[in-house]
Amino acid sequence: MNKAVEIYSRIPKTHNCAQAVAEGCDRHDLVETLKICGGGRAPEGICGALYAAMLLNPPERHAAMRKAFHKEIGSEYCDEIRAAQTVSCTRCVEIASEL
Repeated sequence: MNKAVEIYSRIPKTHNCAQAVAEGCDRHDLVETLKICGGGRAPEGICGALYAAMLLNPPERHAAMRKAFHKEIGSEYCDEIRAAQTVSCTRCVEIASEL
């Protein structure tokens, strides 16, 4: 099992997938940053898992990461993903932590 997915499956659901990705990637500083900014909520409805993955990578990779995530998930926005109910948060965490 993917480490971030394992973390997501056991943390309280008051924490979100952004924090699971951050912890799964062993970035304590990012985890703390996510806690400070509201528990890891991503801005503008973007998937929290993708947001955390982008924070773990240099800005020059972000466009490619967004494209790869969108290609597999169908959207990079959590409200669209949830509304369609086609992809679980666990799958988003799994994909984002491998980007």
